[in-house]
Amino acid sequence: MALILGVDPGLTRCGFGLVDSEKNSAIRYGMFQSTPDQDPSERVGRISQQLAALLDEHRPELIGLERVFAQANLRSVMGVAQISGALMALAFERNIPLQFFTPSEVKAAVTGNGRATKDQVGMMVTRILQLDSQPKPADVADALAVAICASKRGFNVGTSAQQAWVAAAKKASRRLG
Repeated sequence: MALILGVDPGLTRCGFGLVDSEKNSAIRYGMFQSTPDQDPSERVGRISQQLAALLDEHRPELIGLERVFAQANLRSVMGVAQISGALMALAFERNIPLQFFTPSEVKAAVTGNGRATKDQVGMMVTRILQLDSQPKPADVADALAVAICASKRGFNVGTSAQQAWVAAAKKASRRLG
């Protein structure tokens, strides 16, 4: 089983999806949440703890992460960046390769159209993973779409820096493990 974790990062809602890429099946998916009335460090810390527990329980071979993109809402961008940074640190600590994908790359991998709507992405995720119903909210469907995108791209695709990072992580895990 090649287990891949897809994450749609966010400080209020952080969607996640674990996919068995060999069987095109969803193993587990859902969302971690925090509320704006919580202290920012508590919000990041709690979601980070939940992500760490998920990584430790399932030990994915690869993590796909939706890349931060420019938005008008600076607060939203900051939340996405904070959760992305926390996940990057967790992946590094566990020697799990991590790949970044833009929203249009994810949409194109799942629907064939980089400008697909959220509903189109959700419908294709449901079909590809043979789910009984469309994952809700969209953050969860997006996280599963990121995992599908990562499974299609594989381990050796990305920038030369990403490929070097994957090679170094694999080498380190052989020495340590």
